[in-house]
Formats: sequence, structure tokens, C-alpha cells
Amino acid sequence: MIPKFKKMHYPDRLKQLHLPTLTYRRSRGDMIQTYKLLTGKYDQQVALALPKNVTGEYFTRGNSNKLLVKRCRKL
Repeated sequence: MIPKFKKMHYPDRLKQLHLPTLTYRRSRGDMIQTYKLLTGKYDQQVALALPKNVTGEYFTRGNSNKLLVKRCRKL
């Protein structure tokens, strides 16, 4: 924590430091990791272990490299 920003609100700190939000950084990181996995930048055994979102032989939108995103529900 930077002492002079200690009592500032989160959005104000981000603006002063010229930083993106945590939500944006997480989303960007997810996109980078997905790209690396799908383009073979990682070990192929890891990429093969990912669950694919395969709904059939024919795809009307996008491509066949879509990953299955499991959602959780808050209880």
C-alpha cells in the first residue's frame, strides 16, 4: 500500500496510478492464457485435458475450439 493513497477510495487510487480495474486484469489474463493454450504455447498434454464445449459435429457460430466454462452458483 502506498502511504499517500491509503485513505483514498479504490476507483480514485486506480485513476491516480493509471491502473485498470481488477476485473479487467483478470479478464485480460484469462484471455491471454486461453490464447496460449489454444495456439500450442503450452504443453499439449495440458491443452488436451481442458474440457471442450462440443455440442455436435456442425458449428454454426465461432469455431470448434471453444472451451467449456463451468459456472458456480453462490449458495
